[in-house]
Amino acid sequence: MRSRVHEPFKDLVRAMENALDLRYHRAGSLVRLAPYLHARTAGRIGSLARLIKQAALTALADGTERITRTTLDAVRLDHLAEQHYRPRTRTKTSTR
Repeated sequence: MRSRVHEPFKDLVRAMENALDLRYHRAGSLVRLAPYLHARTAGRIGSLARLIKQAALTALADGTERITRTTLDAVRLDHLAEQHYRPRTRTKTSTR
């Protein structure tokens, strides 16, 4: 079951995304990633701001000027957020 992300968190993500000035960033893409962003940052505003800021700086530095899930995954966060987030990994299913 997916975790439900409350509207105030989505609104915060939307506001941060609207403040981005990246040429090729798709509007709404971060809002669609709100459940991931909430899980990744443990719902902490400071961790969310750092994650988006670092991803934006990377997007500017590498010339892509867009934030993707891959860009976000590459950002290291504070200890609490990193300890909280455990990415789902696919496990091989055994076949008989």
